[in-house]
Amino acid sequence: MGRLTASRRVTRITLDGVNRQRPDAIAVEEPLEIRVAGSPLAVTMRTPGHDVELAAGFLVSEGVISRGDQFARAIHCGGPGTGGADGNTYNVLDLTLAPGVALPSPDIARSFYTTSSCGVCGTASIEAVEKVSTYDVSTDEVRIDARDVAAFPDRLREGQKVFDKTGGLHGAALFDIASGDMLVVREDVGRHNAVDKVVGWALLNDRLPLRGTVLQVSGRVSFELVQKAVMAGIPMLSAVSAPSSLAIELAERAGLTLAAFVRGGSMNLYSRADRIAVPSTDAPTTPSAAAPSSVR
Repeated sequence: MGRLTASRRVTRITLDGVNRQRPDAIAVEEPLEIRVAGSPLAVTMRTPGHDVELAAGFLVSEGVISRGDQFARAIHCGGPGTGGADGNTYNVLDLTLAPGVALPSPDIARSFYTTSSCGVCGTASIEAVEKVSTYDVSTDEVRIDARDVAAFPDRLREGQKVFDKTGGLHGAALFDIASGDMLVVREDVGRHNAVDKVVGWALLNDRLPLRGTVLQVSGRVSFELVQKAVMAGIPMLSAVSAPSSLAIELAERAGLTLAAFVRGGSMNLYSRADRIAVPSTDAPTTPSAAAPSSVR
């Protein structure tokens, strides 16, 4: 498999005049071409690793599949013109869907290039961006304490092992509301890829829809991240940074709880705030010392 990190020599300078060269760990970014039944569907720039999860999550986000039994297998092929002298580059992944599952429509095929910062670039029209989900997240009646939500960013950060080495990867984690467990954490140079890897993990483990969960992301919230959460049946999305206007609009329409700027013991709730239980600010009442006892 491809490397997660690469080493490069850099010149580090400081304003006090101490300059030196040293090795630096760099997050690897390589293209992944996703094919279905041999036909190219999309190319995304990603951090190698968990490629099958990434591709499976991508198909969920595109509305191609919504259950684990619709995904048959995946195989890494060689690079462009497969079988060349360079051998298998592990940058081409061919997916096979289960018998009877419709192949992706040519209408959703991208222009075969997606940057690591944008998961909807190349989509033919704005009407095609907002997919119709198999799952209705608005009916999920879960509730969670705001203190638990406030702790999720630090718990995600603790799970970002490659970020510790490079400082250059986005992270996404899935939390179970009932148990509080962190079910999975994934990293990638693309924030949308990190989420697709989480959703793909759930698909491959037959956990869709992801009712009763919270998706925590390490950065801002774009429209596409809300869309991916809705397509996977995730009722809550929490982010360290800001949401976009379109992300808020989609969260409101879908009935997804959107929390952003979750940091330092506070957060902003943009939709379905009823699912977040806020700690009481009332001072606790204590019995007066002069109150008569009810015990005789």
